[in-house]
Amino acid sequence: MVVSHQTPMKKYSASIDDVRAAAKRIKGIGHRTPVLTNETLDLLAGRKLFFKCENFQKVGAFKFRGGWNAVSLLSDDEASKGVCTHSSGNHAQAVAYAAMMKGIPSYIVMPNNAPKVKLNAVKNYKAKITLCEPTLEARRTTLDDIAEKTGATVIHPFNNPNVIAGQGTAALELIEDVENLDAVIAPIGGGGLMSGTCITTRSLLPNAKLYGAEPEGADDAYRSLKEGKRLPQENPNTICDGLLTGLGENTWNILKNHLNAIHTVTDDEVIKAMKLVWERMKIIIEPSSATPVAVVLSDKFKALEGIENIGIILTGGNVELSKLPF
Repeated sequence: MVVSHQTPMKKYSASIDDVRAAAKRIKGIGHRTPVLTNETLDLLAGRKLFFKCENFQKVGAFKFRGGWNAVSLLSDDEASKGVCTHSSGNHAQAVAYAAMMKGIPSYIVMPNNAPKVKLNAVKNYKAKITLCEPTLEARRTTLDDIAEKTGATVIHPFNNPNVIAGQGTAALELIEDVENLDAVIAPIGGGGLMSGTCITTRSLLPNAKLYGAEPEGADDAYRSLKEGKRLPQENPNTICDGLLTGLGENTWNILKNHLNAIHTVTDDEVIKAMKLVWERMKIIIEPSSATPVAVVLSDKFKALEGIENIGIILTGGNVELSKLPF
């Protein structure tokens, strides 16, 4: 499925200047991840694909960018009380790792069904973990309690302008490294990465198309764009554990004004795309990362005209190897 919608641009709390400033903070701390290509995937997509490999980023995901940027901007007083957040895994790792590097406490709320590979990584970064029921409401209320008790600063996974600016640096590097991109596509969970990608791409490549990718089982952004208002994520059910959360107010306000379209794919299509990348590109990506790959390989996307060179952000590679879907 696909839905398209565009409305006039407005001013937001994060700008291309914020993204460039974030890039300076991240430089020398995070990795400038490679952009890879693959002839087989090009042939299957009928286009030239450029994969920004954030699976090679610190903590194995793009989330390090936003986490590091946000933690770096804390005042000394804020930092002394630590940071807290809720996350199914990758943002949890990013905040915990950034806090460890800064020598400050971190308090992380994770659902009790979070992948063990992500849970163990957060433990290794010396975070104090609190498990909760796997619902958005449980995450929020548990985090609120911890923030009140500890005084720690909440680093929201996506609705934070400093996080959004940090995530936008992935697209900044992609555009710097690849000339003449006609389109950029990324997955949408809470919308932080896609928001940063929108801000960066619209500023540097104003004529490029911007596409979001979602699993059908967690399609709140698709439904929201279709209805023209932010809708809640209701009982998400997808293999893409990094895309289970709903949009925030900040991310929704950015996405609704910049995206050309959102495409949804089934879990079966995601698994097929994930396996294809593992086999053909010889790199590990998690299901959430495979979502935009599944989109560009779909018949509906291949039918779009005027798009030859596509940038795809592979968001992470933290996979529970004992529970592979293939």
